[in-house]
Amino acid sequence: MKLIVGLGNPGALYAGTRHNIGFSTLKALAKVYKIAFKKDSSTLSLSGRVKIKDQNVILAIPLTFMNLSGIAVGALLKKYKTDLHNLLVVCDDLDLELGRIKIKDSGSAGGHRGLQSIIDSLGSKSFPRLRIGIGRPHQDLDAANYVLSAFTKKEKEQVKEIIDEASQCCRVWVRGGIIKTMNIFNTRSRDNE
Repeated sequence: MKLIVGLGNPGALYAGTRHNIGFSTLKALAKVYKIAFKKDSSTLSLSGRVKIKDQNVILAIPLTFMNLSGIAVGALLKKYKTDLHNLLVVCDDLDLELGRIKIKDSGSAGGHRGLQSIIDSLGSKSFPRLRIGIGRPHQDLDAANYVLSAFTKKEKEQVKEIIDEASQCCRVWVRGGIIKTMNIFNTRSRDNE
């Protein structure tokens, strides 16, 4: 069983914000497979089951706030008896410019509080993560306000494209594993510079 978790904050107030691009990617995946998310109080998440090629996959969106993502991810791993290398966490990244994605097999939180919560909860940094670039704010806007802001009208078309690419990246990870996915998408992302 593979588990793909998109990070973000629940509620209408946060819908479409930069910090919720992980949610948006999971919703795009669910749309491809025509599944509806169902609330699962045992994992504090919305989740749905899909089959990608021959693999059973759980798509999940935590209902905890971003900074408590580890609680939901820990519960999801326990419920589905999934180990860390079969977990893919999808989140935003301030240090990648808008339009870039990067997938890694492990690493630090890099200042991302959702990832830090997961690392703290699991006691490990060794799980795949897909970071989606949202860029850095202008000097007059602090990072906390920036990540909770909506994308501009000009950015929205680019965001749609990057969510499509991130969704495709998730599907390749399920079918081909982390190394193949890194070779395809991290190279592609560098080529677009």
